[in-house]
Amino acid sequence: MNTYTIEQSRFAHFFTASTASAPLWLLVRLYLGYEFLMAGWSKLANPAWFGSEAGAALQGFVQGAVAKTVCAPTVAAAACHPAVQMWYASFLESTVLPHVTVWSNAVVLGEIAIGLGLIVGLFTGVAAFFAFFMSLNFLFAGTVSVNPILISLALPLMTARRVAGDLGLDR
Repeated sequence: MNTYTIEQSRFAHFFTASTASAPLWLLVRLYLGYEFLMAGWSKLANPAWFGSEAGAALQGFVQGAVAKTVCAPTVAAAACHPAVQMWYASFLESTVLPHVTVWSNAVVLGEIAIGLGLIVGLFTGVAAFFAFFMSLNFLFAGTVSVNPILISLALPLMTARRVAGDLGLDR
C-alpha cells in the first residue's frame, strides 16, 4: 500500500485547519446565525407562515416565483432570460404548492435550527450547508435580497467546518 502526502498552503491551512482562525469563523457564524434566527423568529409569530393554518405567505411567494418564469411581451424570445427557470417553477408547483403548510412550517423551523446551530456552534458544517442550500433555493425562486451574501458566507464556513465550531459546542 502506498502512502501519499498532499501539502496544503499556509493560507489554506490557516483558514481551514488552524484554530488561530476560530475567532474569524466565530464572527461569520454569529452573523449568519443571527440572520437566519431572526428570519425564522419573525415568521414563527406570523400565522401566515407557521401553525396549522400556515401557508398563505409561502403560497404568495411561490406564485410570485412562478410568475417570474415569463418575460415581458416586449422582449424577444431569443433575448428572454426569466428570473426563475421553468424546471424550478415546475418543482414549486408540483411539490411545494400541494403541501404548502408543511413546507411553510419547515422553512420556519429550518431557519431557526440553522440560526441556533450556527450561533452556538453545534453541527456547524451541517448548519452552514443548510444555510447555503436554503439561500440557494431562495435565489432559484428569483429572490436576490441578502441571499448572495449568505451564500458567500456559508460556503467558506462549510470549508472551514473543522475549526469553525472550535469556539462553540462542536469543540
